[in-house]
Amino acid sequence: MSNTEIHKRSVQAHHGEVAVRLQGDPRDPVVVMTHSILSSAGMWDEQAALLAVQGWCVVRIDTTGHGDSPAPAAGAVTMDGLAADTVAVLDVLGIPRAHYIGLSLGGMSGFGLGIHHGNRFLSLVLCDARADAPPAVAVPWDERIATAQQHETCEPLAMPAIERWFGKPFAAANPGLTQRFQKIAAATSVKGFVGCARAIQGLNYLEGVGDIALPVTLLVGSNDGVLPQAMCDLQQRIAGSVLETIPGAGHLPNIDQPTAFNAALLRHFERVRNPSHFHSLRRPSCIHT
Repeated sequence: MSNTEIHKRSVQAHHGEVAVRLQGDPRDPVVVMTHSILSSAGMWDEQAALLAVQGWCVVRIDTTGHGDSPAPAAGAVTMDGLAADTVAVLDVLGIPRAHYIGLSLGGMSGFGLGIHHGNRFLSLVLCDARADAPPAVAVPWDERIATAQQHETCEPLAMPAIERWFGKPFAAANPGLTQRFQKIAAATSVKGFVGCARAIQGLNYLEGVGDIALPVTLLVGSNDGVLPQAMCDLQQRIAGSVLETIPGAGHLPNIDQPTAFNAALLRHFERVRNPSHFHSLRRPSCIHT
């Protein structure tokens, strides 16, 4: 398979069938990528192509009920279950260990991977995510869930989500990108959205993140609300972790500031390929303002 060719297949996982995109030489080290709620594996198009030409085999997963993955089977969607979906993909593909990149929802479940499935991973890049859901985080999802259920579609949630991710000025200045993400969000199954939103409301990994014993890079957009401070706290809890803030970026820094995000991503893999560099890197200080 060439570095540009994308092979698609379906895998039976914890929450049911999930869609997977494979890119790059299967003999190369593996990187697994998962995405935010109301998005799909397509949000990683640029980064998957970059990593494939850099000598990685990239496995992108459409979270249950998102993208090409059908709505989850019977039973509640949980954060532990989303982590189990990722491990199931590794099992089916015969991958003993992999590097992992997750953003937002994918970053949240990534903390669970590091805590409960650390033996299956070589490193973690966790982007714009927190490890807990206090009331200020959990409560707004109730209204979004009610809207999706009332309208029987995620279409009313699409534009508000995009404006939260990028800010209204960026969305207005980039109509093509906005329309693309609006279409992806609107196509998300209601059951998939509701299940993942409930999983976010039950997020409870904060007390366990200190047990993560993998190389970890935390990435966050500087304009992403309270998350820069939340991820600063997480960096202090995860021994040896590195925190990088992407200037001028919102909740999806790989989309609105791809050059800076990609450079940070490649720095992570340079560090894990050269462990002495990883441990000698000065960890950025958290500045309280």
